[in-house]
Amino acid sequence: MYDTEVMKPSNTGKLIADIVPDTYAFLWSRTQENPEMLAILNDPQWQPYVVFPQQYAQPEREVFCNEMTVPSGKRPLFIMLDGCWREAKKMFRKSPYLNQFPIAAFDPHLLDETASTSRYQIRVAEENYQFATAEVAARVLAMAKEPINAQLLDQWFDVFSYQYQKSVCQSNRGDPEALNKYISFAEQHNIPLKG
Repeated sequence: MYDTEVMKPSNTGKLIADIVPDTYAFLWSRTQENPEMLAILNDPQWQPYVVFPQQYAQPEREVFCNEMTVPSGKRPLFIMLDGCWREAKKMFRKSPYLNQFPIAAFDPHLLDETASTSRYQIRVAEENYQFATAEVAARVLAMAKEPINAQLLDQWFDVFSYQYQKSVCQSNRGDPEALNKYISFAEQHNIPLKG
């Protein structure tokens, strides 16, 4: 996470930990590598993937777009660069220890219509391919053949979006039925709700 992103109430990266129990969060530093994070990245149980648009990959870098394969005996570890678009690009360029890992990306033009555009109405994206961190995580979970968790995260994101817009008294373009849909989906799939 970019250091300023942690304090933003509009941050959606934190929603991932609500759905995915094996979530780790670290502050990014350009000058200091985090030994705890590096230990996780080098743990042989994981196959790390840097989640980032494929157009930023060097030609020699392996890229999985809209589908992926995970080596036998490994669990996928998705490295999300959580920050505004400018900050995420900076983290991608200035983290050489991530260069050894393949990229997991999705092409929004190849997704169905409901998944190809961002539903994040809290901040305005400069480009239509810029999604909120939680939206990206949901699409990557779908790529990793975790459709229930992907949809659960997408619905949790909708709950967050609606409630956040309601709390700041801005014109609310979120789904007023988001919470009911989330609860219904969780019950349908026997997923216990927290809180």
